[in-house]
Amino acid sequence: MSVIAWDGLRLAADKRASIGGLIRTTTKVFHLGDALAGYSGDADAGEEVLAWFRAGADPAKFPAQQRSGDNLAGLLIVHRDGSIWKFERTPHPVRFPAQTFAIGSGRDFALAAMHCGRTAPEAVEVACLFDSGCGNGVDVLTFGEGGVQP
Repeated sequence: MSVIAWDGLRLAADKRASIGGLIRTTTKVFHLGDALAGYSGDADAGEEVLAWFRAGADPAKFPAQQRSGDNLAGLLIVHRDGSIWKFERTPHPVRFPAQTFAIGSGRDFALAAMHCGRTAPEAVEVACLFDSGCGNGVDVLTFGEGGVQP
């Protein structure tokens, strides 16, 4: 449960984490040198797959729980050139050219909002209005001055 949205300049995410029926606040987007990253799904799985990527993304060390599908997270990596890598059940990402993008349970709401001209942070706010798995505020990251570099 989450929403992570990329509009070509900003990577935005809601901050909601749920543990059983308990709602908490967390961070789901991160700077990774020349890339931005965000995860959706189970937070413990998200932290594990993020740590795997930070440690060099060795396919032999890919988290076992990601492959099982019982407790997994989607990891979105946005590179400075705007290209997008999406990891789920294998250490081999699906690669997408630069485009608006969203993942998580609030994905469809965020994509519709961006299609209608909203920014990624605004799209996350829209998703939070309609998806009960999203909420607790919005975090936003950019590449800094100049945004995406061709």
